Amino acid sequence: MIRKLTDQDHDQVFAFLSEEPSINLFIIGDIEAFGYTSESQEIWAEFDEHNTIKAVLLRFHQSFIPYAKGEFDTSGFVSVMKHYRQPILLSGKSDIVAKFEAYDDLHLGKKQVTYFAECNTDEFLSPDDVVYKKASLEDVDQILQLRQTIEEFHVSGDARDVLIQSMESNTSRTYFTEENGIITSCVSTAAENSISAMIVGVCTRKEYRSKGLATSIMQNLFQDVLNEGKTLCLFYDNPEAGRIYKRLGFKNIGMWTMHR
Repeated sequence: MIRKLTDQDHDQVFAFLSEEPSINLFIIGDIEAFGYTSESQEIWAEFDEHNTIKAVLLRFHQSFIPYAKGEFDTSGFVSVMKHYRQPILLSGKSDIVAKFEAYDDLHLGKKQVTYFAECNTDEFLSPDDVVYKKASLEDVDQILQLRQTIEEFHVSGDARDVLIQSMESNTSRTYFTEENGIITSCVSTAAENSISAMIVGVCTRKEYRSKGLATSIMQNLFQDVLNEGKTLCLFYDNPEAGRIYKRLGFKNIGMWTMHR
């Protein structure tokens, strides 16, 4: 049986998701921030005959994230997703997302497969004295403008609303450097929750690259998040970026697929 979740399901679904806290960072973060009654998100779960959760599906704005530990009713979740605007924006563990890719009538966005990594130590960090700022809402448009210049990034149509909502709910923060009022490099978190935070949006303007700006900002941001007792997570597909992250203490824990 698949049904939409409510506040009364919180303890059970949180226990289910917390068994893989890094993989479920986005779902956990959105539940903590927006609960079960927000217009911007909905959460469904499949229950077995003993009323135990087998799988979860989150909708946050236009994006969906499924999670399961074993076999689940993929077709049931597909039926739910078809009621929303296509193409579907879908992301999650690669082996779970692959089950949805088998449905030809589910129109998915462009596919990207990345490595998923996590870090829970500051042993390899050496924050420097680079001058950086923490972004406020007035910096949102500049942050998105910079991201749009990065070929590898996909900036969705609702990116501005999502970023504003995330900053207001303290599930996202951005550190940046600037010159003459123009943001030159920035690094963000997403889906921050009580136990973890995802690193996203690492980017630098072309004319300011190879100066170590992003790495400097990252180390300061990483240190702040780790000092709060949270685990850092990120995904990457660029081998050069992967080497940088590993030098900073990240380890691969799986593969992550995104349809954008």
